[in-house]
Amino acid sequence: MKHLLFIYIFLASNINAFAQIKMRSADELLSDTTGWTAFLDMTKNAKNKIEILPSDRVKAKEVLYQLQVTTHSYLGALTYFTGGVFIKGGMIRLLGSGSDKIKRSIPEWNKGKSFTNYGEQPKFVLFADDALGGFFAINGGGLGPEQGKVYYLAPEALEWESLDMGHSQFLEFCLNGDLEEFYADFDWPGRDKMISSLSGDEGIFFLPFLWTKEGKNVSKASKKNIPMEELYSLKND
Repeated sequence: MKHLLFIYIFLASNINAFAQIKMRSADELLSDTTGWTAFLDMTKNAKNKIEILPSDRVKAKEVLYQLQVTTHSYLGALTYFTGGVFIKGGMIRLLGSGSDKIKRSIPEWNKGKSFTNYGEQPKFVLFADDALGGFFAINGGGLGPEQGKVYYLAPEALEWESLDMGHSQFLEFCLNGDLEEFYADFDWPGRDKMISSLSGDEGIFFLPFLWTKEGKNVSKASKKNIPMEELYSLKND
């Protein structure tokens, strides 16, 4: 798909940050916070607007334990140190431990989707989505052959596709990539205003569906805000 054209410069090696053998304590997972330092360094010269949402450290510690990822990784660092991150006014939302603006935490959002009980190794990790109804996940083997790569379930698609990049390269793309070009097919008068009206737990529902012939012209489609949970269920149904 066309999304691949704008991200090949961010090619990444495979990662599998969410592998685990046994449940480690939150203190063990917090022993190395270099992922957070590295992310802050990455944001200093970001081209795209970002908003880092604060985390409740007591809640974040429990969320990190549920996820079982160390803060040495970007995934663990964003989970513990942020309540989530808005990219470009909320066009993309990176999940964290939850906040007033994005109530979903990463493990809460994944429970029932990529695993059943906390402590299980998931087949993928949903870690971000966009206001247009697209979902991003790190593949643990359940989405395709490229383990450790970020996969995307685009608003107009019914199948996951690999973006040929690891998690760190995806973050770099969010901060410095050409998101206007990436979402060029999803532009209409008033789009940004509509996106700014959304909470981090809502997305835009299009009718006709974007994956149908009748839904190809996004400007003519009807649009309304609905919970991301409903958008995800609709896609998977």
